[in-house]
Amino acid sequence: MGATRRIAVAPIPTERFRDVLRADDYARLEDLVVSARDALAGRVVLNVSSTSAGGGVVELLRSLIGYTRGAGVDVRWAVITAGPEFFEVTKRIHNRLHGFDGDGGPLGPAERRIYEDALAANERELLGVVAPGDVVLLHDPQTAGLAHALEEHGAHVVWRAHVGLDLPNECAREAWDFLRPYLTDAESFVFSRAAFVWEDLPADRTHIISPSIDAFAPKNQELTEAQSLAILEASGLVADGDRRESTFTYLDGTPGRVDHRAEILQDAPLRPEDRFVLQVSRWDALKDHEGVLRAFAEHVAPATDAHLVLAGPAAGAVTDDPEGQAVWRRLGAAWSALDGPCRSRVHVASLPMADVDENAVVVNALQRRAAVVVQKSLAEGFGLTVAEAMWKCAPVVASRVGGIQDQIEDGVSGVLVDPRDLTSVGAAVVALLDDPTRAARVGAEARERVREHFLGVRHLHQYFDVIAKLIAEPVPT
Repeated sequence: MGATRRIAVAPIPTERFRDVLRADDYARLEDLVVSARDALAGRVVLNVSSTSAGGGVVELLRSLIGYTRGAGVDVRWAVITAGPEFFEVTKRIHNRLHGFDGDGGPLGPAERRIYEDALAANERELLGVVAPGDVVLLHDPQTAGLAHALEEHGAHVVWRAHVGLDLPNECAREAWDFLRPYLTDAESFVFSRAAFVWEDLPADRTHIISPSIDAFAPKNQELTEAQSLAILEASGLVADGDRRESTFTYLDGTPGRVDHRAEILQDAPLRPEDRFVLQVSRWDALKDHEGVLRAFAEHVAPATDAHLVLAGPAAGAVTDDPEGQAVWRRLGAAWSALDGPCRSRVHVASLPMADVDENAVVVNALQRRAAVVVQKSLAEGFGLTVAEAMWKCAPVVASRVGGIQDQIEDGVSGVLVDPRDLTSVGAAVVALLDDPTRAARVGAEARERVREHFLGVRHLHQYFDVIAKLIAEPVPT
């Protein structure tokens, strides 16, 4: 097996956006398809990431690559491989880019050797498949060390940072200092929001592109109420559903069915009529699952009849996040420590990743059935789970941090809160549970907010604008 893994993504026709977009926006999309196909003829656009399972970056890539391939562009996806020491170092960098010390370990010469040695084999393999004039999009800290060799080889290199901090502190600057030497040759930098841009980066090489969702992916496609119930019953979260209706459609249009049950900490499944509050996220300490649990137990459970569902991908399935299993174990201990009546209303679900689209449609069903969706992150690069829930008309209570602030108009299309103020978090959730009319109004505004700003079509336009500036010259021969 080589050092990198090639991830196959089937082409997806952009014509499916015809029924979602306004007529003039769809016409612009058709023009983009022609322009991109002509401008990139003979070139490969290669995306390089550190995992193909779990997290918003993966979902973003699957859709964007699929639609770009459907437009006739040769877009590919490679995933680097490395040992656990490498991912311990890059998780440390990730946490510090968010302004947190993480495990408290160093980022010194030893860590630099681990980082460079792990990327060396990946670099050799990538140089064998990348030609001068090709475009390489490197995603996040794990891939930054590949930029110099690829640029020297004649490729156009874009580094895409999906994480960041509104007000940089010494932790963030330490991570910048570690990564900066590897990125001096990158031609372009892309960040999710202007506040995340590193100090001293050249403005003419820096671009802001907010992430987006795919309305047709299993995570976001329309589901009937019967489908949603059946999917949650098949996964073990809801009792008494009809599993025969636990069906969905893969991104390529083929039919699928939910067959795998989740690993769930619960005294008993939800009943179909139960209202529940939901947070969906990776098992990452910065998502603050334990804080959500406390806010529910102390402020929501005593005031309402609602349940709480905390859901995320199987802890061991996200290969570039070595802390996931530890977070899952701590959360399990916190769940066990709840008093019996409260514990019976809390459901902690580790969703199987044997089929990533099956995993995604379970999240879809959860978001559609939730009375309120919460995203109580302590830090967040963007937080696509917020836009996903908003697209389904869910009223969202989320942290006033990072890119979440770009998605929600406070009080209009959702509610923003201080994630460390559990009383305020609980009060915001209870207020929406107690006022279904307001919750429905907020949810309707949320869907329109996503339609206007956070669908993948806008993302395609912005990425092509960045790439078009890099490839003004003819393809080298």
